[in-house]
Amino acid sequence: MRARTPAGVLTALLVAVGGVAPGVVDDEGRPAATRAQAAAGPRRSAAGERRACTRAPLAERAGQLLVVGLPGVTRASQPLARRIIGAGVGGVFLDGEANVRSSAQVRSLVTGLRRRAGRPLLVTTDEEGGRVSDFRDLLGASPSPRTLAATRSPAQVRVLGRRTAVGLADHGVNLDLAPVADLDAGPADGVIGDRSFSGRPRKAARYALAFSRGLVDGGVAPTVKHFPGHGRSAGDPHRATPVARVALRTLRRTDLVPFAAQIDAGVPVVMLNHVRYRALGAPLPASLSPDAYALLRGMGFRGVAITDSLGMGAVHNRWSFPRAAVRAVAAGADAVLATDGAHAREMRAALVAAVRDGRLPRPRLNQAAARVLALKGAAVRAATCRTPPPVPSMGRRAGR
Repeated sequence: MRARTPAGVLTALLVAVGGVAPGVVDDEGRPAATRAQAAAGPRRSAAGERRACTRAPLAERAGQLLVVGLPGVTRASQPLARRIIGAGVGGVFLDGEANVRSSAQVRSLVTGLRRRAGRPLLVTTDEEGGRVSDFRDLLGASPSPRTLAATRSPAQVRVLGRRTAVGLADHGVNLDLAPVADLDAGPADGVIGDRSFSGRPRKAARYALAFSRGLVDGGVAPTVKHFPGHGRSAGDPHRATPVARVALRTLRRTDLVPFAAQIDAGVPVVMLNHVRYRALGAPLPASLSPDAYALLRGMGFRGVAITDSLGMGAVHNRWSFPRAAVRAVAAGADAVLATDGAHAREMRAALVAAVRDGRLPRPRLNQAAARVLALKGAAVRAATCRTPPPVPSMGRRAGR
């Protein structure tokens, strides 16, 4: 699709913080040591780490795959917050309307959640700029991606990305569900619309990558979305499953170009959408399609593949949260997003049951958990083996 760019620009974030590159796992789904670790000498043998952590209860590993919302939660002491964190989830999602009141309140909430979790926790939000901005009231409004690409240079967008990340990190957020790499030159108020930087592949690639690099500069990990490109469909996955009728060779020349640029640069997380692609075979949304994950991995991606929210009608109209979680992980997802975390315990139980009855191969769950742990930038022992872990900052000091 394009000449490969120097690798590792975004990878630097996770390597610098945790010593583990995103998604670097061996053939059995276990985190592999990086060159930096090998050069410095491990504090404990890699084999010892693996033996200690593979003994972690299955339920703990399953919980790491869940990134869930906190409906109506503004304090970590609330009963629902305690239940969700008690389910051992790998991360939480902060929604502007449900969880964000003031800077002091958000900081207190995140601090309390991490304290209750007792292990590193991904704290995510949707901060794309424009109309999708969960932290607008605290960080201020910013132009839509389309406006940015029309009025500013990629270098200026990188600066804006850094400023956004610094503000998010100051509130405890370490993973932003942005940027949008979809192509869309249609009406601004469409499902993607002005959330897209451009309808032109190379321009969208330049600007989305600039925003990702800015997030890394500011100490927050980016999530490029919505693979393999949502702009082909005008349907709204919040209501039903949109269908994209496009040949794979056309996707490779167009919609996949911005994703290829991010993957080449080492983006740590890619979100899959709920659009059904005729070119990918089975009548399933991409988030539940083994062919979609195979396409992503075939492009060289080694990080965390996360679903869009399983609560959207495209999925939830047909599958319950627990069933969708199992289907997604079996298809190739490493993390499942559910903005209604009230179902966290059921989803974790479903994953455990699926492993025990053979519907979900244990190595697949282990691989997914290892990738999530690597994303957290923390030692596997600290994250899953009940030793006191550091609170992950996701690298304010990292990036370039």
